[in-house]
Order: sequence, then C-alpha cells, then structure tokens
Amino acid sequence: MSGADDLVFLPARQLARRIRAREVSAQEVVRAFIARIERLNPLVNAIVTFVPEQALAAARALDRRLARPRSAPPPGPLAGLPIAYKDLVPTRGIRTTFGSLVYRDYVPAEDALLVERLRAAGAITLGKTNTPEFGAGSQTFNRVFGATRNPWDLTKTAGGSSGGAAAAVACGMLPFADGSDLAASLRNPANYCNVVGLRPTPGRVPSYPAANAWDTLAVAGPIARTVADCAFLLAAMAGPDPRSPISIAEPGRVFLRPLAREFRGVRVAWSPDLGGLPIERRVRDALARAPRVLEDLGCVVEEDCPDFSGATEAFETLRALGFVQRYGSLLAAHRAELKDTVVWNIEQGLALDAARIARAEALRTELFHRMRRFLEKYEFFACPVNAVPPFPVEQEYPTEIAGVPMTNYLDWMKSCYYVTVTAHPAISVPAAFTSDAAPLPVGLQIVGRARDDFGVLQLAHAFERATGAGRARPTLP
Repeated sequence: MSGADDLVFLPARQLARRIRAREVSAQEVVRAFIARIERLNPLVNAIVTFVPEQALAAARALDRRLARPRSAPPPGPLAGLPIAYKDLVPTRGIRTTFGSLVYRDYVPAEDALLVERLRAAGAITLGKTNTPEFGAGSQTFNRVFGATRNPWDLTKTAGGSSGGAAAAVACGMLPFADGSDLAASLRNPANYCNVVGLRPTPGRVPSYPAANAWDTLAVAGPIARTVADCAFLLAAMAGPDPRSPISIAEPGRVFLRPLAREFRGVRVAWSPDLGGLPIERRVRDALARAPRVLEDLGCVVEEDCPDFSGATEAFETLRALGFVQRYGSLLAAHRAELKDTVVWNIEQGLALDAARIARAEALRTELFHRMRRFLEKYEFFACPVNAVPPFPVEQEYPTEIAGVPMTNYLDWMKSCYYVTVTAHPAISVPAAFTSDAAPLPVGLQIVGRARDDFGVLQLAHAFERATGAGRARPTLP
C-alpha cells in the first residue's frame, strides 16, 4: 500500500486524533480519500455525487482553525473526517435523487437533521452514496446511476439499500458512513461487504424531515470497518432532538465508553435459521463456528429461537402503509418512472383496510413482547444476517433459496426484517467467508435487549476481535 492508502485505512478514531494533534492535516486526509475515490469508484459505483472541491475548502478552513487553537472553540470529535451521505438523506445545495428518475435533478434547500448533526461534529461532506430507488430492496441499483458492485467480487451485488455506503467503506473510500434500515438496509450491505452495520433502537438516531415522525420501522445508523468506529460515529449521530417525538433522551456520548467487557456466563441464544427459514448451505457452513467463538468468549450458548409468528404479515402490511404515505402521491403522475417493485408496494398499501392495519399493529406488539421475554432468558440472540451470499449484480433479488421459491422481492430479507418488527437493536459483524474459489463475506447478526445498543456493540466488538474476519481487505485493481 502507498502512504495515502495507509492513511485511508486508519481507524476513524485514530485518524481524528491525528488531525486534532496536527500530525496530519485535514487537507492531506481529504486528498487521500479523494484520490482513493477517483481510483476505485469507477469499479464499484458507490459514490454517485462527488463534491471534492467543496470538501477541500472545508478541510482548508479546518486546518486554519487548528493552527490558531486559542482563537476558536475546540473542533468537534469528527473534525476532518470525510463522509458521503446516503442518497436518501437531504443535503442542502447537493443533489439528492433518492435513486429515482423523478428526483434526478433535485437539490434540497435544507439539510436533514443527521447532516446538521454530523457537520456540527466536524465531518466533511464528500458527496452521496448510491441506493436503490427510494431505498426499496436489498440490492443497490437504480435508473439514475446504475448498480453498485461488491468490492469482494465485482460481478456481485454489494447489497442494499445502503450498498453504496458499505462498498465505499470496505474500499477505503470513506472512513465510515451513514445508512438506514427498514427491512435489512444497514445489516445486509455490511454483511455483503465485510464491514459493520448497526441497526439502532428506533429513536436512537432522530430523523427529520420525516413523512411520519412516529415511524419506528425505518431507522438511521452507522456503517464502519470496525465496531469501535461504528460506536464512534453513532456517538455523533445519536441523542435527543425536539423535532423527533420518538427520540431517546440518552445522549450520544454514552457510545464513547470503552467497549471491552467480560462475557463469562452471559447467555446467548443461537439459531442457524431463525426458526425454519431456508438458508443456503454456504452461509450455514461459514457460520458453523460462530457458536464456538461465542463460547470461547465465555458465553453460555444454547440453540433457541424467538417465536416470529406473524412477522411477515406485520412487516409487509406496515411497510406497504409506509410506501403509500411516502410515495403514494407519485403513482398517478410518475408511474412510468417508478420501478415495478415500488409500484407493487404502493399498490399493496392502497389495498389495505383498517382491519388489516389494526391487526398488523397488534401482531407487532405481540412480537415485541415475545422478543422482550425471550431476551429476559438470554441477553443476546445470534443468527445469520442473510440467507444467501452476495448474488450476481444483474439479478434484482433472489427468487429461490435452498430450493424454496420467494413470493416477492421482500421474502429473502426475512432473516433481517423478523428482527426489524420487534424494534430491538441488531448489528451485522464480519464472521467468516464462504469456501468458494473467490470467497465471499458472511456476517453474524447479533440482537440485543430493548434499547441495549451499547451491549450489542460490546458483544460484536468481542466477537470481531476473536475472529479477525473484519481485518481482511478486498483486492481491487
């Protein structure tokens, strides 16, 4: 690796410390990431809107500020670290397309709360990361920018919907990134790209603007190469905001605490198939050692699984309702510009009646309490992130898994959305690789007790250190 490549793969916390200590300038750091993007992004198509001159101007301003420490307040914890926001997140003055032809030229006049917060923490905007149209589906492709490719195998998908973010982080084009997760959209691409993706508790990272301020299915969260850097970014993302009525009062700085913990005697439930889902053999084989790794950490591991009855009905109903709320107004005027699965999801929502919506809410309540009681017996639940390894980038979604046909584009995401509907925090952490001639990443999903995001990070951190799988880097030309 060149010196610049060494710089872009430094842990984000360490890089931030070096910038603050003026051991390296913010301009050097930003230039290193710009060079990395210019070299590798044509291969993976992860960064879709790129603002290098704007980023360099912000870096120069920071360097001037750091040179006069007594004349300005101290910089934020992320000062000098570049970030590119998911193309679902409004960024003032920077194109935000939502992956849709409808918004191909849209430039917001207002930043999202998340952008405000990370800019205040010192992060420097480098651009936007690719996403499927309106974040619909765990495969990142759209008719505005095309598909994002997996850095481990350019013929495969990077997953989604935060596929651009995960691929960029895996390649060293960003130190970390934001993402969002409704069905699987933080966990799936992190799994496919061998990085870490945390789906926090709803309300942990407040959202504004939002079509539904009370929404607890879709959440924003961090993606990084290590669990420690995930926690570092989450500390800047999390915390209450009066514009979000569900935001959790606990401040983000709680995630800056040390992650090291003793796990002797901690009870963990392990399920290789979440109660009977079809799981491809390559995933099963890659995760076969995961329970033993947890036991070696001191955990007491038992094969067990929560009762996920009703999860599909609850999820599909509430997701369809959300699609009507967010995108239903586009259907009449822009139908030809919307992809088929988005049209299908909106129409599913329009066909709902009050009784089905009420039943879905009741089912979700039952699922929350079943998971809550299950995690009174165990502290954590571990299971696969995805049922299949990364698949060909030309394929929209798997239509069959282990001989079982999928009925729609959501079916193959059940291993993640079962957890989504329970509202418990979950993380994807690198675990192993398939035994293919060109090995592909396989992650472990760890689910924690309600609002115990920090505990999930702690176990993921210990698991990450034990396996070392996350230290591997993709080889690109």
